[in-house]
Amino acid sequence: MNNSSHTAATVYVPRDSAARSVGADEVAGALQRAATRGDFAIDVVRNGSRGMLWLEPMVEVVTPQGRVGYGPVTAEDVDGLLAAGLLDGADHPLRLGLVDELPWLARQTRVTFARVGVTDPLSTRDYVEHGGLAGLRAALDMTPADVVAEVTESGLRGRGGAGFPAGIKWNTVLGCADELKFVCCNADEGDSGTFADRMVMEGDPFLLIEGMTIASHAVGASEGYLYIRSEYPDAIATMREAIEIAREHGWLGKGILGSALDFDLHVRVGAGAYICGEETSMLESLEGKRGTVRAKPPIPAIEGLFGKPTVVNNVLTLTTVPVVLAKGAKAYQDLGVGRSRGTQVFQLGGNIARGGIVETAFGITLRELVEDYGGGTRTGRPLRTAQVGGPLGAYLPTSMFDLPMDYEAFAEAGAMLGHGGIVVFDDSVDMAAQARFAMEFCAEESCGKCTPCRVGSVRGVEVIDKIVAGTHRDENLALLEDLCDLMTDGSLCAMGGLTPMPVRSALTHFPDDFLGGRRLLDIQPVQASRPIQPVQVSQPVQASGVRTEGTA
Repeated sequence: MNNSSHTAATVYVPRDSAARSVGADEVAGALQRAATRGDFAIDVVRNGSRGMLWLEPMVEVVTPQGRVGYGPVTAEDVDGLLAAGLLDGADHPLRLGLVDELPWLARQTRVTFARVGVTDPLSTRDYVEHGGLAGLRAALDMTPADVVAEVTESGLRGRGGAGFPAGIKWNTVLGCADELKFVCCNADEGDSGTFADRMVMEGDPFLLIEGMTIASHAVGASEGYLYIRSEYPDAIATMREAIEIAREHGWLGKGILGSALDFDLHVRVGAGAYICGEETSMLESLEGKRGTVRAKPPIPAIEGLFGKPTVVNNVLTLTTVPVVLAKGAKAYQDLGVGRSRGTQVFQLGGNIARGGIVETAFGITLRELVEDYGGGTRTGRPLRTAQVGGPLGAYLPTSMFDLPMDYEAFAEAGAMLGHGGIVVFDDSVDMAAQARFAMEFCAEESCGKCTPCRVGSVRGVEVIDKIVAGTHRDENLALLEDLCDLMTDGSLCAMGGLTPMPVRSALTHFPDDFLGGRRLLDIQPVQASRPIQPVQVSQPVQASGVRTEGTA
């Protein structure tokens, strides 16, 4: 079919890992072959994902009315779509409508993810035309102290899980007199059900570079490190390419944007240890050592990488900073509730009908996220629980789904928001098995430095097995409670300190599952903690494709 009268239509096909895993590359290839044959005039652009993962690969075509979406599209669908008038946004069973008007997307308040899925991630022109560098230019017109004050006033808290105010951390580093300081970004996103860091690195990499550069100006750092988990080969490749492009355009290096600021950035690839998502373990790994937890004090802001003052923030924190500087602290603070200001990027996963990214202001309820956005379970069975905050987060029953998503409300309920990951389970889940998994996971991933975590987690598995088997149940329940107290109070870091949270929440909300009546556990021996390899510096990127758990 010849469509020579058609000017080249712009068609977007995501290059995001999630979209590629279900055939986006093949769809893009089919479109390009059609263009090469001369059948259609098509300009294929690889964008990030909009975050509606159940619709991937989602193809978007630019029309006078806006970008029209089709999905999920397979390579086999392409010829039929083109024949039906894809390039004009014509009707088709896979047609979704104008993407910006899709209710799932239109109801969100996208701040950090505003460009993800909209632009070509590696196009500097796209980046600038959609507001890129505005935050950095504003920061360079301010003194470092004023930049720190702006971030503090915005109420931005660390999105890695702890929720510590970013501005206060930056102010500590700014106040250090050392000539050498560092900015380190923790991109070792290993919590189950989390993927926002990966998506923003793949979909808007210049935003992270801009955020780290603003941090360097604010605290007086000249060097930055981006620590990315080895299981993210696409994010690693994208960030490395973006950094090279940024250097070529004067966005990194000496005299950034014509200012007096000198700052450069390097990617380091983790070696696959969950504990390296803990900030001090990450610093050890960056120094080429085994990833083990450091005792505090001193805090990394004073003695961090190579003993120098260091800002350690996660990807979402640093990618939010440019927006704060570009639009002002008040605009960001106007979003959210209480002390939880701004937006959070929630990630819906597990047994859920519509998984993906929902960025919205703090205060939305868990029920709205799971039922309204997520559409309930993928199996169609009744919801039973959701785990919020990664593998160390609490299991919440449906009776608590009206809990507002903010740091203080979750802490009061004995839970935590963590990195914003939400993993959904239907009524077939065995909560005793999930509690056992928490202890087993800790035993597997503990760095082994402190006894409460290293030994306590192994004993925890054994005690839960005895409870489920009915062996001295009351005595072992009391023993498990004591063990949880010891791990919470005596562990060096959050790994051992938070492992009791999912165990206790399962015991509190689903006690009958521990009576052995739901199903007997398939009890496996617990392996001792395995050695952790140091960071691999500048090695070729290889996906292991094995691990699915970790921390950030």
